[in-house]
Amino acid sequence: MSDLKILKPGSTGTGILIEADAGWISPTDERNKPFITEVKRLAQGQPIMIEPLTVVVVLQKWGIQNRNGRVYPKHILYRENEKYQEAIKNRGAIGESDHPESSIISIERTAINITKTWWEGQTLMGEMEILMSPGFIQQGIISCVGDNIANLLRLGIRIGVSSRGVGSLKEIRGENLVQDDFELICWDVVSSPSTPGSWIFNKREEATPFVESEEKKKPLLDDKLDAFLLG
Repeated sequence: MSDLKILKPGSTGTGILIEADAGWISPTDERNKPFITEVKRLAQGQPIMIEPLTVVVVLQKWGIQNRNGRVYPKHILYRENEKYQEAIKNRGAIGESDHPESSIISIERTAINITKTWWEGQTLMGEMEILMSPGFIQQGIISCVGDNIANLLRLGIRIGVSSRGVGSLKEIRGENLVQDDFELICWDVVSSPSTPGSWIFNKREEATPFVESEEKKKPLLDDKLDAFLLG
């Protein structure tokens, strides 16, 4: 799959689909408080006491046009999430820092591992480990990409989450719809996500207003329209 082209925003055809705004991590989500508390210990010269450290993330949404102008039908994201559970079970749901233009996950740039996913309406949520080095955990020394992500969260920087997959796009009734051949590769962490509101949170209540606001919108695709357009 490495010779596939990157499908740019607005284009159709078959290739690698990179969604730079799939989700996000928020440093102020209440559920991320243990992570931030532990990482802040490093600023006081203390080692992190809890391992592994996880954060709550918004991963993806179905039926809503993202900033790349694409729409992921419900059944496709549900299917790919179910398939992804095997990678989660085997602790292989890893992702990189920033998006490489490749269908291969680089071990050298691996920064995160997803440990759990669940649905909240149209929104796929998850728990994500930030993969840190012993030097960072013990002394706050940044020596790998995961250390850098943890340090940015410690400083209150909101970080995006972005999906990467391969498949085709087809324009139907003015919408660029992801087709049934789509295969999810992973989620990566990025500076700016493509799915509206895809960040990493520290406080659960920060994610709630976004999820609820999206739920109040009429999806571009409901179940019946989903089947009709893709059929």
